[in-house]
Amino acid sequence: MIEILQQALFIFATWQNVLLLALGVFIGTFVGAVPGMTTPMAVALTLPFTFTLSPVSGILLLLGVYKGGIYGGSITAILINAPGTPAASCTVLDGYPLARRGEARRALDIALYASCIADFMSNLALILCAGFLASLALAFGSPEVFTLILFSLTIIASVSGDQLLKGLGSAAFGLILAIVGLDLVYGTNRFIFGEVELMSGLNFIPVLIGLFALPEIIAFYGRVEVAREHNPLAGRGAGLDDLRKTLKTIIRGSAIGVILGAIPGIGGAPAAFLSYSEAKRTSKNGDNFGNGEIEGVAAAESGNNGTAGATLIPLLALGIPGDITTAIILGAFMIHGLRPGPLLFQDNLSLIYALFIGIMLSSLYLFAIGKFSIRLISRIADIPHRILFPIVLTLCVFGAYAVNNTVFDIGVMFVMGLFGFMMLKLKIPAAPFLIAFILGPMLEDNFRQSLLMSRGSWSIFFSSPICWFFWLLIVVFVFVLVRRGLSIKLAD
Repeated sequence: MIEILQQALFIFATWQNVLLLALGVFIGTFVGAVPGMTTPMAVALTLPFTFTLSPVSGILLLLGVYKGGIYGGSITAILINAPGTPAASCTVLDGYPLARRGEARRALDIALYASCIADFMSNLALILCAGFLASLALAFGSPEVFTLILFSLTIIASVSGDQLLKGLGSAAFGLILAIVGLDLVYGTNRFIFGEVELMSGLNFIPVLIGLFALPEIIAFYGRVEVAREHNPLAGRGAGLDDLRKTLKTIIRGSAIGVILGAIPGIGGAPAAFLSYSEAKRTSKNGDNFGNGEIEGVAAAESGNNGTAGATLIPLLALGIPGDITTAIILGAFMIHGLRPGPLLFQDNLSLIYALFIGIMLSSLYLFAIGKFSIRLISRIADIPHRILFPIVLTLCVFGAYAVNNTVFDIGVMFVMGLFGFMMLKLKIPAAPFLIAFILGPMLEDNFRQSLLMSRGSWSIFFSSPICWFFWLLIVVFVFVLVRRGLSIKLAD
């Protein structure tokens, strides 16, 4: 173990890794503070820049963007009542009233402290739990992996919200696009329509950029930009008394975030609201929540940042992305020839530990960058989108072209952008599409391998306790889903 740790430290301890991690946190904080620019968009736009980097450097850059983006949304949520990310929507409830009272600096400081503590606890949970889950997963064969992926696709129900049918349709389209290209078993072409470029399938990067970055740009040019009132920083910062007052709330919110973050499909927003409601229920100042209570800010930010490391637990241990951002990071692993899951812990343990070192360091970076750049980053809210979005579009084109140096991928990006815009207008959730598009090839491969092993017998999918366990989970989940749907229908 000591030798592995030494190897991990040797892999991580380069100026490139240290600087790229810091750069990622800064970019994420910057983008997170821009209303309308989400963390998945930031990670997607950063992904092409990792092609020429080492696996550790590239993944650390993306993880830095991810962690900085979750915190960055709180800045504009507090200052101008416009959350930069959905996860920061709960922070608005007490953050903006505090800013209107002239206590913006105090609210921003508590948001930063809560974010860093929650992020650290979440990272610690990742390190302690991921390896254990991976060791259990070594017992998985193709049938077990198939049932696991099939169960993970039920995540679609949880990320679809109240639009279950639309979510299922989105996922079905994602599965169809996932099988485009040459069938490696029979050598036949599937859905290429005479296009030679499609024989290798649709590349992940153009599809991703088009689906998540372009729709916001298209939507912007279809509406009038409204000038936003900027609430400048004012008042004193948070002191030790504020931290002492909110520490219990922060720890409880962090625990809630860790638990919910480890469940695929939950995300930061539900964790933030659950943490907020629990803090309001137990606080002596519960009646003041929503009117500028500092505990409310601490609860919201600890809840959503507590999911940051925990969402990586199912990704690293089982290869299952829990949300859009981790699905993008999964794509980054695959681009560098790595497949998250138990075999990654078995074959590349030193690389995993190098990532763990960087992940723990990211909490310190988050504190330092957040503390010393609040005044600078808070001015992002004043940048007109008519200036910002053309720059983003240029980066989109560059990112799509850089994959294979072909104009065809740029065309794929624009087509997926139009498709994503239609989904946005029709309120069709994009997360089910992405999850299905990522997991589709893995589902097909393990399904066909299982049937080859059993010479066509479907009984192989019920041949082990692990398979039965996941089938039971699927049945329970579907039952709960149907029951919820019926209760909503009766309520209406």
